[in-house]
Amino acid sequence: MQVTETLNDGLKRGYAITVTAAELDAKVNEKLTEAQPEVEMKGFRKGKVPMALLKKQFGQRLMGEAMQESIDGAMSDHFEASGDRPAMQPEVKMTNEDWKEGDDVNVEMSYEALPEIPEVDLSGITLERLVVKADDAAVQETLTSLAENAQDFKSRKPTVKSKDGDQVVMDFVGKVDGEAFEGGSAEDYPLVLGSNSFIPGFEEQLVGVKTGEEKDVTVSFPEDYQAEHLAGKEAVFSCAIKDVKKPVPAEIDDELAKKYGADDLDGLKSRISEQLEGEYAGAARAVMKRALLDQLDEIVSFELPPSLVEAEAKQIAHQLWHEDNPDVEGHDHPEIEATDEHNDLAERRVRLGLLLAELGQKAEVEITDAEMSQAIMQQARQYPGQERQFFEFVQQNQQMQQQLRAPLFEDKVVDHIVENASVTDKEVSKEDLQKAVEELESEDS
Repeated sequence: MQVTETLNDGLKRGYAITVTAAELDAKVNEKLTEAQPEVEMKGFRKGKVPMALLKKQFGQRLMGEAMQESIDGAMSDHFEASGDRPAMQPEVKMTNEDWKEGDDVNVEMSYEALPEIPEVDLSGITLERLVVKADDAAVQETLTSLAENAQDFKSRKPTVKSKDGDQVVMDFVGKVDGEAFEGGSAEDYPLVLGSNSFIPGFEEQLVGVKTGEEKDVTVSFPEDYQAEHLAGKEAVFSCAIKDVKKPVPAEIDDELAKKYGADDLDGLKSRISEQLEGEYAGAARAVMKRALLDQLDEIVSFELPPSLVEAEAKQIAHQLWHEDNPDVEGHDHPEIEATDEHNDLAERRVRLGLLLAELGQKAEVEITDAEMSQAIMQQARQYPGQERQFFEFVQQNQQMQQQLRAPLFEDKVVDHIVENASVTDKEVSKEDLQKAVEELESEDS
């Protein structure tokens, strides 16, 4: 086998690979020899089929396997010897398309090599970490929101009409064609107007009723209603209004705390404080991460594989186009050309991606099975009732696994860099942190 360099321009590489006919024949014979003891053929005992007959019967099929294995082996040996790492899958094509058995196989291989990544002195990186404490006002704001979500209802005066958001307590009987139907009646039923828990059009007709009033509500069941005998039919519900209640926030006390799983109000306040500071820390980390990436982008420079930059620029342009055209769900649209702005952003992403990958490899950063499982389950929660199917889909889809693993790996590498950098904490207000986050989002848009 012969490998000859044909191109060496920057990161671009080209090689001519020749696999001789003799090498191919030897590999085919080797495969036949390995298989011979297990081959059975009419007229011969198992393992006694002559080699010449085996070659006539299976040689042509094995020749294709021998070609592929020889070329793959030559490529593997080349990358091991040269130390090159291809940026993308190498392009490989056979140049003697009129090949016939007994000829050498000539192949051209071309690729772009990943560049050498320069060393980075992580101790020379300086970062500022914003720290926000959960003050009493923030805790109280959250408590007020929790109280509103855990609202109670208090009876209105009998002369006051119901409003949207009120709770109407009633008895009702539903009839279709004058006949009551199963499941269409209830007593002392508490219905919150505007909750959309009843048939469309039902709750709106109860806005303006008073305690003690009787009201007929006429609605039509949807055409796709789950009970087929009612689907699409008109129904009349005779409603006796027994009470009209207005929503009132729950009291901020120990009882409210117990509704949210705390022992008492002080315990709930402590939990809220921890949760808020965790949210602040997450936002502050995003701000610090952007500052870190900005520094790395400034201090590190190396040649980038054009194919990676081009692919990333196209992806950025495509994604931004869909954000600007949300009505277009599929990809049946004109080809989207990447602009200079897209190319600049692509260069930054590729440069930082290669750098973080190199730093992570040197630091032996790994994603554990437990971390991957947790990430998969977090994604699966977006598909209620289909979590298991999603989990199985990811297990069988290498590309999806990589999409989930990549951000986990990047975050762990960032943590590694931060541990070795010079970091100072700066206590700021919630408003200052929010402003920093908004600036971050404006830069991304």
